[in-house]
Amino acid sequence: MRRIVSFMHVSLDGFVAGPAGEMDWISVGDEIFDFAAQRTNEADTALYGRVTYEMMDSYWPTAADQPNASKHDIEHSTWYNQVDKIVLSNTMKGVPKDKTTVISNDLFSGKINALKQLPGKEIIMFGSPGATQSLMQHHLVDEFWLFVNPVLLGEGIPLFKDIKERVALKLVASTAFPDSGVVCLHYEKK
Repeated sequence: MRRIVSFMHVSLDGFVAGPAGEMDWISVGDEIFDFAAQRTNEADTALYGRVTYEMMDSYWPTAADQPNASKHDIEHSTWYNQVDKIVLSNTMKGVPKDKTTVISNDLFSGKINALKQLPGKEIIMFGSPGATQSLMQHHLVDEFWLFVNPVLLGEGIPLFKDIKERVALKLVASTAFPDSGVVCLHYEKK
């Protein structure tokens, strides 16, 4: 069975964005990009909420074509254009782009379970806190890759919200990035 892997930057106090959705506190750099690229290569499907998908799709399809494209831009743009993309949204309208499927939230549990049964690599979910929370409520997230940033936000959009029962996790690995002070914690459900 394919696994759903949540890939998320989080503040030390558990927020994925500030009160107005700001993410200017997230530390990234070549060491984190290289580490993340190893992980994305294990996935052939990307899963997003609508807001994150629109943000990603406005940049990644052509990022490699820009004159000042970085190594990361070229690699991730190539990956993005090759993988299937699933968007969880009740409001997204219009004809989806090639390799993109929209699933409405009221139908997603059965469709996501069916997707997990198909042959293929992992399904990786970037950001998308609302979609992640919905999937967690249905026990559909199998692994968490949490990039804990050295900042306390005090308030904002929490990663873990409306959890109704205990979920036991096993720490698989932790990786520190000295340049930024970020620590990646890799957990899987027990």
